[in-house]
This record gives sequence, C-alpha cells and structure tokens, in this order.
Amino acid sequence: MSNSGIRRFAVEHVSEFRYSEAARGSVLTLRLRPRTDACRKLLGFSLDVDPPAAPTAYRDAFGNDCHLVNIHREHRHTHVRSAARVEIADTRGSARRADNATWDAVRALSDPVRHWEYLASSRLAFPCPALDDFVRVHRIDQGDDPLAALRNAASNLRAAFTYEPGTTGVDSTLEQILETGRGVCQDYSHVMLAIARSWGIPSRYVSGYVQSERERTEVAEAGASHAWAECLLPGLGWVGLDPTNELVGDLWHIPVAVGRDYIDAAPTRGTVFGGGESRLEVRVSVRGSEDPTSASAAVPTRGPALRRLAPGPLAHRAASDQ
Repeated sequence: MSNSGIRRFAVEHVSEFRYSEAARGSVLTLRLRPRTDACRKLLGFSLDVDPPAAPTAYRDAFGNDCHLVNIHREHRHTHVRSAARVEIADTRGSARRADNATWDAVRALSDPVRHWEYLASSRLAFPCPALDDFVRVHRIDQGDDPLAALRNAASNLRAAFTYEPGTTGVDSTLEQILETGRGVCQDYSHVMLAIARSWGIPSRYVSGYVQSERERTEVAEAGASHAWAECLLPGLGWVGLDPTNELVGDLWHIPVAVGRDYIDAAPTRGTVFGGGESRLEVRVSVRGSEDPTSASAAVPTRGPALRRLAPGPLAHRAASDQ
C-alpha cells in the first residue's frame, strides 16, 4: 500500500435470492456495513437493492449498523449489492501477550451483568457433553495464560476439523461439527466461543471478510463472507481469534457484525411471502485498493438516520447469507 502500515481494501458483496414462484412481498435485514475501530476506518459504503426499495438504517442492540428492506410488490428475485472501501492501520499490532491478562484479571473484567450476552450460552454456542469430550481428548485446558490458552484452542480446532463447505448449514448444531469433524468457518467459531465462554471469557461471534490474496495460505471459502471469534481480555480489549486460519489479532480481517452467534450477525436474514422454493447465490470480492476515495453513499451510514432497535426473530427465515 502507499502508506507504511496502512492497507486499503475494496469489498463487494452480492446476494441473489431467486424464487420459483412470484413472491407477494419480502422483508430483509441486512448487516453489510463494515464496523470501525481503533485501526479500521470506513472510507465509503453503498447499498443497492432490486426490486428498488429504500433501506431504513438502524443500529441493533449489539452496535451493528443494519438496514431494513421492505419490498411491497410481486417479484421473482431479490438482488442485494453492497460495496465498501476500508482502511486498516497497524496501530496496535498483533495480539501476542499482555502482562496483566491473568485469570484473576479475566474474572475481574468479566462483569456478569455488563457482559452477560457474551458469557451465557446461545442457541448455536453452548456447553454440551460432546464439547466436554472434545476438550478432554484434545487436551484443551486453561493453563496459566488466558491468551496462550485461547491460541492453543484455536490451533487445536484447526488441526481437529476439516474445512468442508456443504457439510453444515446456517442452523447446524454444535454437536454436528464435534461429531463429524467437518464444517466451515461459522462452525469453527461457534466451538471457539463455547470453549472461551466456559472459561469465563466474554466472547462474541464476528461476521465479515478476510483478504485472501496473501503470502500465507489460509482456508476460507472463495466467494463467501467469513466468520471468527473475538474474546475480551484485560489490557488487550477484544482480541480476534480465527480458528479456521489459526490467526490471532490479525489485521487482514474486516469485521461487519458481532453478536452471540451467527443468528445475531448474519449478513442477510428475512421473510418472503409466497415465492415457492428459494435459492440463494452469494458472491464476495475482497481486493487490495490503492484508491482512498470513498464509495458513493447510497444510504445513510451514521447520524440521526440510525435508530437503535432490539434484535428480534422474524416470523420465518426464508434464507440467510453465510
């Protein structure tokens, strides 16, 4: 990139829903706008929907910038395209160690009220006998250093599981990957979350993107969004752990949404009225970009237009992005 320690990426995410019969209408919740933090800046974002609809921007209970799309007409397809430019600066470096990240400090930091949603079991990340057996067999223990324990867990998950798209779905249970040893990034992340939460570490699911054009070889499904975990540690804050690629605190990741598990952070979720059988195709492109200019702002991204709404289930999940 042009500036030392700064990387710029251009991201395009296309979701194409097709229906075997004409749908009378549909409602979609979109979580496609990249998050910002101390080292990540959103230079621009645009969102296009066909059939034409005016997305309503709001912020959910997890701090994700979302868009609600209502299509009030008959249609045989829904086309959603988002484009973003993101700048990542290496201002904090990769997470290696923190002198005060002890288990006593973790217990002091983990407020059962403030962090309850990231400490309690969720629908897709929870304790179970299969997880207990897995942890015992693979000798995944807490040790003396919380960060080292998390790194060891991520390494063990990558070694134990085979990355195989199509073997699990968006609603697959934790037991399925533990029993078969096969799954995708969201499955790896759910196991990582279940282990970290069992140790009393606040942990959240992250959906987003990872740049694949790199010197190191990693596992990531081509043309799809990515998922990993973030764990809250004293002195380090939220530390990214990507068990699919065995990466910790990596700055090639672009987070979009966070939550208790996939359900809270899915790129697209919604309801279709009628439509018969539905089919979803997803295309994602993440490429390095030297151009710092912003993408056109087709929808509000900040300010008064963003309303805070509590998350709630839709009447029927017609389809979800992965």
